[in-house]
Amino acid sequence: MRATCVADLSRRALLAGIAAAPVALRAAPAVVEAPAGRFRGSVEQGVRAFRGIRYGRAARFQAPAAEPPSREVQAADRFAPSAPQRGAITPQSEDCLFLNIWTPATDAGRRPVLVYFHGGAYSSGTVAEPRVEGAVLAARGCVVVTVNHRLNALGYLRLPGFPDAANAGQLDLILALRWVRTNIAAFGGDPANVTLFGQSGGGAKIITLMSMPAARGLFRRGWTMSGQQITAQGPQNAARRAAAFLVKLGGDPATLPVERLVAALDTDDPVMGGPLYFGPVLDMRHLPRHPFFPDADPTGLSIPLVLGNTVAETRAFFPPGHPKRAGLDWGNLPTRLGPELRVDVDPDWVVAQFRAHEPAITPDALFIRATSAARSWRGQLIEAEERARAGASAFVYQLDWREAAHMDDIPLVFGTTTDPADAPVREAMMGALLRFARSGDPGWPAYRLPERATMIFDVPTCLQPNPRAFERELFARVPHIQPGS
Repeated sequence: MRATCVADLSRRALLAGIAAAPVALRAAPAVVEAPAGRFRGSVEQGVRAFRGIRYGRAARFQAPAAEPPSREVQAADRFAPSAPQRGAITPQSEDCLFLNIWTPATDAGRRPVLVYFHGGAYSSGTVAEPRVEGAVLAARGCVVVTVNHRLNALGYLRLPGFPDAANAGQLDLILALRWVRTNIAAFGGDPANVTLFGQSGGGAKIITLMSMPAARGLFRRGWTMSGQQITAQGPQNAARRAAAFLVKLGGDPATLPVERLVAALDTDDPVMGGPLYFGPVLDMRHLPRHPFFPDADPTGLSIPLVLGNTVAETRAFFPPGHPKRAGLDWGNLPTRLGPELRVDVDPDWVVAQFRAHEPAITPDALFIRATSAARSWRGQLIEAEERARAGASAFVYQLDWREAAHMDDIPLVFGTTTDPADAPVREAMMGALLRFARSGDPGWPAYRLPERATMIFDVPTCLQPNPRAFERELFARVPHIQPGS
């Protein structure tokens, strides 16, 4: 297969999602009446916005419950608090089960529904931020929903006596999707046509849901952006992490103030070292198997899936001037590179292989390419290859524009970037997402072996066979272990 630019593929195929969207928007009533209650939103950029809608409540470490309907008109004009976490996100509250909706019109339009889960692994993040506001996407003819849920110890701590605690954050997402199924028609959406999309941890949450029986039937398609989940946490490692957290906490996690729980997140991981990992647990209660071990979970194969990554993921973790990159040369490269590959391979051998393949490569370029391929891209490759072996639909993309790093695809997919130079890539990515939400086809061929067709979003956007084959084959020689497993 030769590399094919969109001019050859037909630009209409890639941008069909945008071209098909209505431009004229009908006026919406001030108040929407749904099974869950009556909600007053606002008008922004020509669409209706509803922020801070409660989809449930949850006692600490317990499964969430749906909120009883209310006939009182509820204000839905501002974001609700985000989940408790370390960092500067404000406001925060344990009472964080809220979602936000953007829609062209609150009529019987039965539009495709796009539900977004945020990144931040399973420990941090929020959808209450400008990059992931859904007005631009909604104006193209879909309904956009963004969801906050419990994180870190409050969402993924394996505790004796609390059988739902280890996957509480995932149960929140399932409850949100049930809310969408019941209520989204009142906001102009089609409850039978829900596509999940998410970046980093958000993508991993989607993959995990595909192996959770309680999530079956709640969504039709998935679009992941630099977010993989090959295996979940093993229950014994999850218990070791919980024990370390409780030692740091020094009290009863069910009754201490939430600020104490957040402070105790600053605990060394007893399994991997570094910050304490939280994530879904193979508890055999809510999550009965690993998503991609020993193979692609057969229960999720009927769900069309887009798997995306950026070409230089780790530039986000190692920006210019980072201690790992400052003064990097051939002498210190192997020592600095080894721990960051996240696979057990001889870094001197990795460096030698890259230099033999590409003699002009610099130490800095090698560091970014090797770490991106070994620690960030490898999981996506496993997912794509296992789906291909099973004959299931998987469509793969790579964002190359401006040597894209982790998170660079977020404002392009949402259309929230304001840089005019981004316009061609933004329109191509938005068009592909909208087309996928409407039809299950993003506009390029599915990933099959041995062709490995991959859409490269760049200027121009091109379809390529088997990109970065050298990196793929190099790191395929060593086992991949999901961090946190």
